[in-house]
Amino acid sequence: KTLSVPRATVCGYPISIFFIVVNEFCERFSYYGMRAVLVLYFKYFLRWDDDFATTIYHTFVALCYLTPILGAIVADSWLGKFKTIVYLSIVYTLGQIVMAISAIHDITDSNKDGIPDNMTFHVALSMVGLILIALGTGGIKPCVAAFGGDQFEDHQEKQRSTFFSIFYLSINAGSLLSTVITPILRAQECGIHTQQKCYPLAFGVPAALMVVALIVFIVGSGMYNKTAPQGNIIVQVCKCIGFAIKNRFRHRAREHPCRTHWMDWAEEKYDKLLIAQVKMVLKVLFLYIPLPMFWALFDQQGSRWTLQATTMDGDFGALIIQPDQMQTVNPILILVLVPIMDSLVYPLISKCKLNFSPLKRMTVGMFLAALAFIAAALVQIQIDVSVTHIKTNLHTHYLMSHNSRIQFIFSYSKPCLSSHQALFLNGFGSVLNATVGTLEFGNTITNNMSEYVSLPCSDFFFRYKLGFGSSYTLIIPPTFCENSIQPVVDIKPNTIHMAWQIPQYFLITAGEVVFSVTGLEFSYSQAPSNMKSVLQAGWLLTVAVGNIIVLIVAEAATLPDQWAEYILFASLLILVCIIFAVMAYFYTYLDPAKIEAEFAHEEPEDKEKRKSLEMAKKDSVEHHKEDRRSSDSSSDEEETKQTKI
Repeated sequence: KTLSVPRATVCGYPISIFFIVVNEFCERFSYYGMRAVLVLYFKYFLRWDDDFATTIYHTFVALCYLTPILGAIVADSWLGKFKTIVYLSIVYTLGQIVMAISAIHDITDSNKDGIPDNMTFHVALSMVGLILIALGTGGIKPCVAAFGGDQFEDHQEKQRSTFFSIFYLSINAGSLLSTVITPILRAQECGIHTQQKCYPLAFGVPAALMVVALIVFIVGSGMYNKTAPQGNIIVQVCKCIGFAIKNRFRHRAREHPCRTHWMDWAEEKYDKLLIAQVKMVLKVLFLYIPLPMFWALFDQQGSRWTLQATTMDGDFGALIIQPDQMQTVNPILILVLVPIMDSLVYPLISKCKLNFSPLKRMTVGMFLAALAFIAAALVQIQIDVSVTHIKTNLHTHYLMSHNSRIQFIFSYSKPCLSSHQALFLNGFGSVLNATVGTLEFGNTITNNMSEYVSLPCSDFFFRYKLGFGSSYTLIIPPTFCENSIQPVVDIKPNTIHMAWQIPQYFLITAGEVVFSVTGLEFSYSQAPSNMKSVLQAGWLLTVAVGNIIVLIVAEAATLPDQWAEYILFASLLILVCIIFAVMAYFYTYLDPAKIEAEFAHEEPEDKEKRKSLEMAKKDSVEHHKEDRRSSDSSSDEEETKQTKI
């Protein structure tokens, strides 16, 4: 059943779709904005190493792409799309709020040194927040676009097509803006007792956008066309496959004749049309097996590549680019490359009489992604060469003189932060309390270092410019003056510019356009009319498995150098690319509409045959029950006789 309401329209479009588009924009801003700064939050707030931060990041992404299957089943079988979106959006919003609270360092900073004293509390809150976000964003993912399509009548096919174009434009717009804005918010300093990187703001703004998304969606409630749940096709397909496997196992003896396809063993219970549709779906899903390897490389833009950018120079003259802002290159290039591919590259290839089929395009996309990681490896090699450590024993810098107080300031420029960190090394013979301007290093005992203190900009003390990733020791003699301070370089500044990441981003984005867009187009062209959601679920599942591959490699691989890991992933994808090319060569393209037409009207005798089988089975069960009742009655009479005796 459908809950119909008076349809208000603007230029032929239902007003309700505008609420859905705004909701999607805000939700995508919330998700991608939070995800953009997530790996740096793990590394610099929770103080996890690169491998563990990468593992948790990809575990979260994998969970986000596993839960859509659950959301689709809940929406189609029980709650309906509208209620599912509302309920899971509330869960989603709570998750974003919990993440923002988990990033407030002052909550457990009892000694007011800027470092949380109870890191377990922050880790626990973070994990709860991420689980809620994964349930929310994944659960509503398969519902929102379909719910938007439900707002149109059958005669509004053109308007529905335009809606989907605007819908996906809102996704890219939200993604682009959020990956630009949230890193800027993270780079700000905030706090009650001490000023630290403002992760609460970076997570809080996406949380606020999610609240807006929820409110906007609910406001349009009275205008929506709400379709009641009618059962989930994914569940039906799984039951059909399960019955075929179980029935084949029952008839595994040699006296039972073989059937053309193993799914034909479901004929005793399911229509031939459904079985034929399942066969078509399974044929496409078989091609999906190699695809997770592409996503294993693609989704490392938010983890390994962002961490790589923290070791590079982000100075673009008047503009300082944060490492997590480099992710904006991807959505920008998508907006540029999609129309170029559709209107220029593909038509040109077609005019050259080249058979550039969808599966061949996907193969090229995988190869481009492998090249992107080779480019990342080359950049990483240059980074490793440029980072030259000057082995310096700080204690050799002590200046021995009569009754002189020799003090050291050791500064380390953390590359992922917009400001720098400094600490105080006490080389004097007693405890010192160092203060430079408004910076208080606290009491420091002899030959020990203080805690890091944030410096608001890269110029400090005597106007010495620090480079990205650099480490200096500043020697301050007893007769302090600006010209007497002697800087000693411990770690040279990063010399590899972030712009060198652009080629790898270009290659991975070109691969995404050729692989992902074409893959969805191919899947829909080969899917039966009522099973496109099954292939959508399968496609999202490949993304989840790809992220699981990354976390396995991140934890299991013992490669000493990061560039070697990039080469490993590139090699694996090239191998998978070859396997996929062979599978694509033997694939036969189908016409689902033609196949469905053949089974649309089932033969009357087939229906009678199935009906007879069902009646015979029912009669057999009834006879069995009657025999048991007769047997039980005889037993009761015998027991009565025995009792009387």
